[in-house]
Amino acid sequence: MITASLGRRPVLKTLAAAALAASGLSSQAQTWPGRPIRIVVPFAPGAGTDAVGRLVAAKLSELLKVSVVVENRAGASGAIGAQEVAKAAPDGHTLLLAAAPFTTVPAAMPGAGYDPLAGFAPVGMIAQGPLVWAVNKDLPVDTLPELVALARQQPGRLNYGSAGVGGVNHLVLESLKARTRIFIIHIPYRGIAPATLDTISGQLQLLTGTIPALAPHIREGKLKALAVTSPGRSPALPQVPGMAEAGMPDFNVLNYFALVAPRGTPDAVVQQINGALANVVQMPDVKERLARDALEPATGTPAQLAQFLQRDLDGWKRVVQQQNLKIDAF
Repeated sequence: MITASLGRRPVLKTLAAAALAASGLSSQAQTWPGRPIRIVVPFAPGAGTDAVGRLVAAKLSELLKVSVVVENRAGASGAIGAQEVAKAAPDGHTLLLAAAPFTTVPAAMPGAGYDPLAGFAPVGMIAQGPLVWAVNKDLPVDTLPELVALARQQPGRLNYGSAGVGGVNHLVLESLKARTRIFIIHIPYRGIAPATLDTISGQLQLLTGTIPALAPHIREGKLKALAVTSPGRSPALPQVPGMAEAGMPDFNVLNYFALVAPRGTPDAVVQQINGALANVVQMPDVKERLARDALEPATGTPAQLAQFLQRDLDGWKRVVQQQNLKIDAF
């Protein structure tokens, strides 16, 4: 009897601890949000990611009747902000606004300092939109196939500017190079704005950027748009063909915006945030605002976001391997 009694005590303690933990998680879900919510934007104020973050924060604040603040933690192509959120308390009060670099950077750099899958709890997608291939107005090409042909005729002559190594602007070029076996020199900048200016001046011949960033220069004739990076055309640039018309129907690179939370955030809290986010994305004024930035609303469940992030990360890892990219620093 004594032996049996002693053997049961650890079991009873374990059951009690599990019940207490479950009670705590349930309590967290019932009391969320219990204080102001922080959305970390891993880029500088004024960037497209920042604009989306502030739009979502304002609407969530109205919906949840609690303060939702944006904190910019720029640096290392978004890695600094991601690292900070990964270490935050998993209680639903600290979130990360994830964009394309969230998956491209760790795919390109094993030392990025965070794991976009294991280190976070996916919450929900917000919006997606393609990039646009643009060239200097004097470059003698008008379509993406013509650009590929020129690059084959003159390997190494074309210079391509990106917003930094490991970002989506960089890896979308590497994806094109992997598919077409062309050689274009990649020149990283600290942001897309200086790369855009150098493409306009002719120091660079080619770049990609978001449609809102490049469309004004395209409309003014300072840049020529060759294609958008999605299979079909974008309503924001209806005159510009998609990748299917360029002969690559399975080429689909989208800049995305989503919310993720620290790993271990209770499922019940994640579901509450996801539901609130879905309501925000469906608001008519939010849809209108996203459309002005050439973005389409893209809601979904946390599981669907997890699947998207997995596919995106795996796809970029394949590009990095195919191109034998060795990136050790930002």
